[in-house]
Amino acid sequence: QVQLVESGGGLVQAGGSLRLSCAASGRTFGWYAMGWFRQAPGKEREFVAAINWSGSSTSYADSVKGRFTISRDGAKILMWLQMSSLKPEDTATYYCAARLSDDSRWFSDSTKYNLWGQGTQVTVSS
Repeated sequence: QVQLVESGGGLVQAGGSLRLSCAASGRTFGWYAMGWFRQAPGKEREFVAAINWSGSSTSYADSVKGRFTISRDGAKILMWLQMSSLKPEDTATYYCAARLSDDSRWFSDSTKYNLWGQGTQVTVSS
């Protein structure tokens, strides 16, 4: 069974940077669209960024546009989120997600994903 594993979270000062990684364990078949979501305490899980199966198309939440960059290693289930100019409001548990996709779409709706990681904590101090 395929599992997603995130890494790279931690504590950083405001204005700093972090790079999150997401990789799949187990054999995978097909092409997967992927995404990052986050959830702060007491808040709903929210969309951060998404990328299609080939990496040719991406999407970002307005709150992170220009500060975060999503990327992946070709069609592999291996993805990164480069986070720069971090703000205290970026503090959350970050989750990666994946789903089979046979077209060039990315997905910002969390309900469209069926594979999820356990999450990695990002804390930004002021």
